[in-house]
Amino acid sequence: MAELNPRLAVYPGTFDPLTMGHVSLIRRGLKVFDNVILAIAGSTPKKTFFSVEERVALAKEVFRDDENIIIESFDTLLIDYVEDRGAGVIMRGLRAVSDFEYEFQMALMNRKLRRDIETVFMMTDFRWMYLSSTIVKEVAQYGGDVCGLVPGPVVKALNVKYGFKYGCGEGA
Repeated sequence: MAELNPRLAVYPGTFDPLTMGHVSLIRRGLKVFDNVILAIAGSTPKKTFFSVEERVALAKEVFRDDENIIIESFDTLLIDYVEDRGAGVIMRGLRAVSDFEYEFQMALMNRKLRRDIETVFMMTDFRWMYLSSTIVKEVAQYGGDVCGLVPGPVVKALNVKYGFKYGCGEGA
């Protein structure tokens, strides 16, 4: 087994779409880790709105000036992907106590599969505790203003997908 880098974290998820809560967590993660890999799940039991290619392209646009953030997709068991990348840490965000039970189970399973890869939980910034990708998509679907909840490129992509022609501040 190759030696794992404890200063390299993998932040996995579907990011469908990427929200300001995700962005906040990644930026805070860079205060702890040298580099963060935003690992976008291609295979997921969730029905995604954006394709994996679209989600990767949006993330790359959002973080285009951040050389310490690596954006990739993956289609393997998470723990295998983390090991293949040489990362020593899986970074996960928690919004509320309800998130903890699922994340705790996943962390324990990952620990069983690979004891030397740690899982680190970070609390979501209080400004984003209510925010989820699902809520963003529901609001956007009906023409609601999601500006400030998702990065600009995501606002534009949602509007294109839902057939709206307005941008931030222009209303429904």
